[in-house]
Amino acid sequence: MTQIRAAVCREGSTQFSIEDAQLDAPRAGEVLVRIVGAGVCHTDMAVRDRQLPVPLPVVLGHEGSGVVEAVGDGVTSVSPGDAVVLSFASCGTCPNCADHAPAYCYNFGPYNFASARADGSVAISTAQGPVHSHFFGQSSFATHAIASERNVVKVPTSAAHVPLERLGPLGCGLQTGAGAVLNSMAVKAGRSLVVFGAGAVGLSAIMAGRIAGADPIIAIDLHENRLALAREIGATHTIKGDADLASALHDICPTGINYAFDTTGLGKLIELAFNQLAPRGILGLVGASDADAMLHFNETSLMGGGKRVMGILEGDSDPQAFIPQLIEHHVAGRYPFDRLVEMFAFDDINAAFEASESGRVIKPVLKVSAA
Repeated sequence: MTQIRAAVCREGSTQFSIEDAQLDAPRAGEVLVRIVGAGVCHTDMAVRDRQLPVPLPVVLGHEGSGVVEAVGDGVTSVSPGDAVVLSFASCGTCPNCADHAPAYCYNFGPYNFASARADGSVAISTAQGPVHSHFFGQSSFATHAIASERNVVKVPTSAAHVPLERLGPLGCGLQTGAGAVLNSMAVKAGRSLVVFGAGAVGLSAIMAGRIAGADPIIAIDLHENRLALAREIGATHTIKGDADLASALHDICPTGINYAFDTTGLGKLIELAFNQLAPRGILGLVGASDADAMLHFNETSLMGGGKRVMGILEGDSDPQAFIPQLIEHHVAGRYPFDRLVEMFAFDDINAAFEASESGRVIKPVLKVSAA
């Protein structure tokens, strides 16, 4: 057992409590990681606020980075001392995992939201009893986490000079935005890209759009400070969200939009984006809508225009391949995601969540320990 400190989410509270706890030793196929940094994501907020059915008490956190301290039997891809990024979990045996599409793992739900091992056991305990672990295969809001070999990604040696705590958000939110552009929609150079919502996922998509050579790249948001940042990191045009969007988009793209990417989950914006698509245009969706939300598209326009509407999870990423690619883009200066990040001490986790919810900080990251 490893003595740890963990931010525990308990029933009846909207605040995390930092508690002393014990963490199991890694079992076969598992990896013990000392967490250095952990990003704060909207999904963590949704669980804390009981919008997602995750069992409590639980240690959340699914954008961890850190250093391997021990490995279980059979682990060969990482060794103690390796710097790693933790990403989502997948089974490794279903057809989609076999196709290198683990974001669509047939068992994605239980592997990421059940917050337990496949056999139902948990790895964390406190004086008050067992605490659910393995949230997204990691539970990285703690000084140490147990992950699986499949969701532990070794940091390339070329990034040895990059602060390790900075890399955690690549495990979910940032790879979702960048992957939507580079993997899911496969944006082509010289084609238009419109991003609805300039939060962490949307701004990541804008940076990826510049990597892909999209032109124009249009950011839409209600906040002027986010639009200003979008212009600095890749957007060629910005539109304030309270403008006449249809008219403004038509002025920039009179023949229609080639690629539209929605991070808002707002039906009226999604439908507007669809109606602005050029023939063979693609609309990618990652925004978290209400469970019963419905969208309305004209079938003739969809079929006759050869348009596509696609749901996107985790940017269609195979983390073992895609996260190192993003790190290389960052090292080369093409993907300055550090511009989105503000660091918080681990003990200030509740302040970090408040900063994210208020919109003051785009991507809060907890500094859990020294690299």
